[in-house]
Amino acid sequence: MSLTILGQDEVEIPKGGCSAGSCGSREDQLDHLPESIRRRVFNHPCYSEQAHHHFARMHVAVAPACNIQCNYCNRKYDCANESRPGVVSEVLTPEQAVKKTLAVAAQIPQMTVLGIAGPGDPLANPDRTFATFRMLAEQAPDIKLCVSTNGLALPDVVDELARANIEHVTITINCVDPDVGAKIYPWIYWKKKRIRGREAAEILIERQQQGLEMLVARDIMVKVNSVMIPDINDTHLVEVSKVVKSKGAFLHNVMPLISKAEHGTYFGIMGQRGPSPAELQALQDACSGDMNMMRHCRQCRADAVGLLGEDRGAEFTMDKIEAMEIDYAAAMKKRAVIHAAIREGLEIQQAQKHQLNESIRAASSIPEGTRPMLMAVASKGGGVINEHFGHAREFL
Repeated sequence: MSLTILGQDEVEIPKGGCSAGSCGSREDQLDHLPESIRRRVFNHPCYSEQAHHHFARMHVAVAPACNIQCNYCNRKYDCANESRPGVVSEVLTPEQAVKKTLAVAAQIPQMTVLGIAGPGDPLANPDRTFATFRMLAEQAPDIKLCVSTNGLALPDVVDELARANIEHVTITINCVDPDVGAKIYPWIYWKKKRIRGREAAEILIERQQQGLEMLVARDIMVKVNSVMIPDINDTHLVEVSKVVKSKGAFLHNVMPLISKAEHGTYFGIMGQRGPSPAELQALQDACSGDMNMMRHCRQCRADAVGLLGEDRGAEFTMDKIEAMEIDYAAAMKKRAVIHAAIREGLEIQQAQKHQLNESIRAASSIPEGTRPMLMAVASKGGGVINEHFGHAREFL
């Protein structure tokens, strides 16, 4: 990795940075992509490792019901003290979700993305999900809309997603082998029937792959999430990565199993362990030869607000939002100025980095008999040394 030292003459980008401390991010994994693709993910913190340091996201919890059961999931609807997917402090109506989104976007102008990710499955709650999207498209046209799903209902609503101008969809795909799937999913609810075991996994896998192909055919960018479960699907996820790439998925996010007994999940109660950081990185590395990998995921709550790695949801409970006066027309103007400043700063910083790297390549040579020196540096991202080492909280 090449890093530029951010000095007094270089550009300081407007307020950003992973609030959880430096995530040790590498050279942006999108550098090699066409400009048309980079424009679509430039300010999406889940699709661009660089973006997550500077742009925020939020999730609105309008989807309480789910059409499958996962052994690693236990949804909670009134929980403030757990930080994991499937957990929210309050379930919102579509109208409340829109009001909350406008309030957050006005108060956190670098917020660019609104996602619906639960606490159940958004596409198992289509009326609530699409009502939210329609109102937001009308009232906040400057916000990207995205959705996360298990994929079971996906093929039925792909055209509606396209009509709603949803450009980013995340599908959780933990297997492409039904024998593996039967160990992860006790049941699915499909065509008004509860189906169990291998048959349930077969249906889910078929629907996920069909939905993925349909999204790609409509030029909707797809990120695939996979939960790494040691001794169940860990070695199998390399094959999953190959399959989803072959079908056109843009990004693969392999996440560690969160498995604590107090969360009340089947895996947690049964003592199924999660992977170690070394095991997770080894699997991500094994998948990376065939796929763009997301390595900065924070496994957010279904009502998360703010930069990845922080959660400002407590600032935006509905009782507080009801007391706010929101002038979103004025907020949009402020947001546009801030977004432009971030973009300009990143472009200048990128140019400086490339210029310095070219100078280093042209001038550097290692004398014979000299041993290379390994150095530790800290970065907030963007390929520059711009974090105090004592402030970094993660080391990769």
